[in-house]
Amino acid sequence: MNRFVVVGAGPAGLSLALQLARAGHSVALVEASRQFSRQFRGDALMPCGQEALARMGLSDLVAGLPQRPLTGWSVWVNGRKLFAVAEPMGSLQPCRLVPQQLLLEALLAEALQEPLFQWHPGQAVKRLQRSGGRICGVELADGRRLKADLVVGCDGRQSLVRREAGIQLHQRGKGLEVLWFELPGPLPADLDGGFNTHLCGGALGSSCVGARGELQLAWLLENGGPTPQRTPQAWGNAWAQLLPPPLANVVRERAAELHGPLRVSVQVGLAERWHQPGLLLLGDAAHPMSPVRAQGINMALRDSLVAASLLSQATPEELDRAAAAVQQQRLPEIQRAQALQSAEAGQGHLVGHTPLLRALLAQGRALLGPVAQRVWQTRQTPLREGLAGALPAAELSPQRTNSISW
Repeated sequence: MNRFVVVGAGPAGLSLALQLARAGHSVALVEASRQFSRQFRGDALMPCGQEALARMGLSDLVAGLPQRPLTGWSVWVNGRKLFAVAEPMGSLQPCRLVPQQLLLEALLAEALQEPLFQWHPGQAVKRLQRSGGRICGVELADGRRLKADLVVGCDGRQSLVRREAGIQLHQRGKGLEVLWFELPGPLPADLDGGFNTHLCGGALGSSCVGARGELQLAWLLENGGPTPQRTPQAWGNAWAQLLPPPLANVVRERAAELHGPLRVSVQVGLAERWHQPGLLLLGDAAHPMSPVRAQGINMALRDSLVAASLLSQATPEELDRAAAAVQQQRLPEIQRAQALQSAEAGQGHLVGHTPLLRALLAQGRALLGPVAQRVWQTRQTPLREGLAGALPAAELSPQRTNSISW
């Protein structure tokens, strides 16, 4: 039996802790917050993320949560639809919107049933503990020390564990500055149930009806630019210029109910190493992802599945080699996903900030729309399905594995 300390109870940390505890290992999960509610969390489970959960034996758990299948994807230029693609785009399952808070709470409820699982909420990690050149545990803010054969840092893009270990994060591409808005439900039943990208007048944004029936809006800022100071009504009018009817009418009429803007800064990066003796980084702690196509939660779940497969079979003496193997197996998919995200963001920036190109696409959409759709859809397949061979070939034990059914 190995002793693990997992830092961070996000999708990677909670799902990993659950799998390791089920495999018969001692797991202490440390989380700085006492609750999972956040104003901004990724809720989109791509087919690749659903596959990871199914391989963990968690399909039934997820199926019991409130959720909404995404109906499709569309791109709008100057208020005109350039193209639309219906889900599931050739996949077995459509992309599904599941409130991440509820998913995390359900994973925690499962983990708490495991006798070898220890839960430490409201406890920030103060520092890593070392012995003989090896990380051997953590010291908590209240002074307690937790010993471990391996510490797993799953504490997000600003990972304290990564910084404590002295591991550098290399930036990849330009960061994003997003203003996030929500309009509470109920919404008109005839609103588009897909994810929509909008490019008009030099502004870039997206809209989507969330899993709880709320309208989610994201307004992309120039990097480092100030947050525009506008009244709710002024924001409603600004959104109405970007959105097509009838969505524009809904936002304008209910502008006083808009929640936001919440400014979210996202820097994409890749840690120079994911591991040290006694340490492994996963999820955004190892590779902060762009919000483009919701890769953060899905890659975190796939990290967790691979890590659990390799770590659960290792003896204490083999854990460092297993941690290195996790990075080796996961790195190609992460690099591919980040490159595709960067390409999509770059294309959106080009169109959004080139008036002549927008006018050409809007006016010639009958001819250019199908071409743009083919280019776009080719890029989506690996972002939705993941990279072939990125997950372990062996199945989990039959009693823990369920078929994918929703």
